[in-house]
Amino acid sequence: MSPATISSSSEKGGPTATLTGRPLVSGIYVPTVAFFDDKTNSIDVDVIEKHAIRLAKAGVAGLVTHGSNGEAVHLDHRERMLINAATRRALDAIGRQDMPVIVGCGAQSTRETIQLCIEASRSGGSYALVLPPSYYGSLLTPNLIVDYFRDVANESPIPLLVYNFPAACSGLDLNSDVILQLSKHPNIVGVKLTCGNTGKLARIAAGTSERFLTAGGSADFILQTLIVGGDGVIAGLANIAPKACVRIMNLYKTGKVDDAREIQAIVARGDWTAIKGGFVAVKCALQMFYGYGGLPRKPCAIPSEEGLEDIRKGLAELVKLENKLD
Repeated sequence: MSPATISSSSEKGGPTATLTGRPLVSGIYVPTVAFFDDKTNSIDVDVIEKHAIRLAKAGVAGLVTHGSNGEAVHLDHRERMLINAATRRALDAIGRQDMPVIVGCGAQSTRETIQLCIEASRSGGSYALVLPPSYYGSLLTPNLIVDYFRDVANESPIPLLVYNFPAACSGLDLNSDVILQLSKHPNIVGVKLTCGNTGKLARIAAGTSERFLTAGGSADFILQTLIVGGDGVIAGLANIAPKACVRIMNLYKTGKVDDAREIQAIVARGDWTAIKGGFVAVKCALQMFYGYGGLPRKPCAIPSEEGLEDIRKGLAELVKLENKLD
């Protein structure tokens, strides 16, 4: 399989890994939630497309399916491909053929992860976001983890981003040495750091080439990510407030750091509500403030009335700001 085509960039620190004309550029990437019909529990393609278009028009750099917000563990392979295809179709329909779709493809075996990457490519994915295997973590040495990523990258028809998320991987936390080692593979073109370690992020940003996207994993440290040399974030909160997240980046790029800090504070306060409630809180907020969202798949469920009110209060300030932005 062919790796990504790599081109140079005139902007220092700007990643330029490309595939079929869809570059990974600095910006806000949104790990979208999965939407289901509340009566049939099947994939709601119409809402998936509507949501993708709303996010794209808000100025984000790309969308991520089957990330931590996307209920990937609640989906079968066919459903994953259906969501990928619907997302790609929606972006193409509004003339955003250039916008990449990054697809969560992590699995516990090298074999299934490669299969997910192939399916992602066939259904409209431009890149694959891959968690390290962790179920048999006690049996996996650091060398075996590196081999896993290299083996997948060697066979995947689309480039990989390494996904470092210890909370989702039984505490497995890839250090900067491992990620820098993996960044040298021609078909590994980025990393999402949901470990919250900005020191690690700074080391990776400084130690990788322009083709490599170094992204924070949460909206509560967009500004911090940028200051230490990162390229942006892949942030679940951007489902709710994409314009506010984008505004932080734009203010920073134009030198208005104090203004960016003010918005970052509001975003961070809102993100704490989303972090505590996970993807369920994100779906509830979409339903409250935008009229769509729906239920999670069982065994997950929406909170009590008291819990819903906490979500409303925790995000009200942020949504008010979002509605004021152009």
